[in-house]
Amino acid sequence: MILHLGGDAVVLTEDIIAIIDLEASGQAFINKEFIKTAEEEGFIRYISQDPPKSMILAEVNKNTVLYMSPISSVTLMKRSKYIEDISFDREENKGDTK
Repeated sequence: MILHLGGDAVVLTEDIIAIIDLEASGQAFINKEFIKTAEEEGFIRYISQDPPKSMILAEVNKNTVLYMSPISSVTLMKRSKYIEDISFDREENKGDTK
């Protein structure tokens, strides 16, 4: 399944490594260093002009990508939970002949 990250960015849920709330953890030194490294090495993707609320670390086509999303981590997690629920429903009903 795919997860809409904002703008025109989507990522396969199986490719997501982490969803990190920037408002809660954005001030941490390690996060600032990681974002700086991502910018220097060119694997950061800003999804929109709006200030990012979350960052999504993913592995896409064997490349690390750090998406900076204007959507909160809580909303993204809710979306991914909804997608999981749909997936589980399909798996459970696969053998049904109703």
